Amino acid sequence: MTPVRIGVLGVLALLVLASGWLAWQKLRPPFIVGPTTTVGTVAIGGPFALTDQTGARRSDEDYHGRYMLIYFGYTYCPDICPTSLLTLSRGLQLLADQAPEAAEQVVPVFITVDPERDTVEAMAAYAPSFHPDLVALTGTADDIAAAARAYRVYYAKAEDESSGTYLMDHSSFIYLMGPDGTYRTHFSHAAPAEEIGEGLERHIGG
Repeated sequence: MTPVRIGVLGVLALLVLASGWLAWQKLRPPFIVGPTTTVGTVAIGGPFALTDQTGARRSDEDYHGRYMLIYFGYTYCPDICPTSLLTLSRGLQLLADQAPEAAEQVVPVFITVDPERDTVEAMAAYAPSFHPDLVALTGTADDIAAAARAYRVYYAKAEDESSGTYLMDHSSFIYLMGPDGTYRTHFSHAAPAEEIGEGLERHIGG
């Protein structure tokens, strides 16, 4: 086969492929993942009704007018949860050192994903280890499931055969919610306290 013939066949093959791709673009269904939302709006956050470590019933409306720094975890968590809560607390303290009036606008919130073990009493014993203003929230399994759905939090029980008990698999983010209850930003569990402090000051102001 001559080089010219090979070149002509190559061009024809490319034309066939291009025509097929254009036809597929016209006929394929739109690519949509999950529910659609308004452009520019992050669908994180929403109403919750839970019980704090004093036994008082709390809802998201109790904290409207203030910023909420929210972390979902559980008291039996061996490492990530206590580390994240300590980092959250240190970040808030850094903000207090730089801008005390801004820090007063923030309420740190810990919501359990293990209501079976995290009773009001368990949360009351756990919360003081981190921040004096930490609000520790628990509730029924349905209460927790509703709050987790609102914040797009994944959690699931993972049996630990070696100990005869269980751990909880869960997503691990720290959410900053605005005074109107809307999502502002989030931090990963690995974010240093300085990043959290600076992020809070940037969103709240000094």
